[in-house]
Amino acid sequence: MDPSTTQYKTFRKHLGQFVSITDEDFARVLGYFKIKKLKKNRVLIRVGDLVTHTFWVQKGMLMSTYVDKNGKDHVIQFAFEDCWVTDQNAFYNKEKSMFTIVALEDSEMLSISFDDRERVCADIHKMETFFRRKANDSFAKQQKRLLTYLTADARTRLDLVLSEYPSQVKRLSKKVLAAYLGVSRETLSRPLKLKVKS
Repeated sequence: MDPSTTQYKTFRKHLGQFVSITDEDFARVLGYFKIKKLKKNRVLIRVGDLVTHTFWVQKGMLMSTYVDKNGKDHVIQFAFEDCWVTDQNAFYNKEKSMFTIVALEDSEMLSISFDDRERVCADIHKMETFFRRKANDSFAKQQKRLLTYLTADARTRLDLVLSEYPSQVKRLSKKVLAAYLGVSRETLSRPLKLKVKS
């Protein structure tokens, strides 16, 4: 991997939101990652898979879903450019996935295994700081999102999505966005009047 190329400059900028890293260290960091490409509608992780990797999205869009005991599908997460995605519980605890993660668009990711994540943190201590600060940021956002989805109406939930993903939301179909918001497609189409894909 050439750290000077545009795609890796974007990853370096992402790391730079949480830590300052030298050119030499960034080149070493990239050595722990691999490129993963996935065509639209292909599955990255299936329910029951042993999860050994986490993924940073360079290009494209993925969706994480969970099927409850009644067979209802729940959209847990969207991962657009500059997002991380995996089944976190399965990844950190070396367990089987509860989620299915599928590409909604042709996607390209940087992939790192659990063992290589541990190695890069030991090798380059700023990466340990990065992953800790990134996790703290993600936990805070997830808590805000959870409280909003438990207590707010559809309009407020939609406003939260729009604030988090202002341009990316337009790439979602009404069906997928409605599932994420926990409303019917008809509810999304009429009162909210959002221009998204059919």
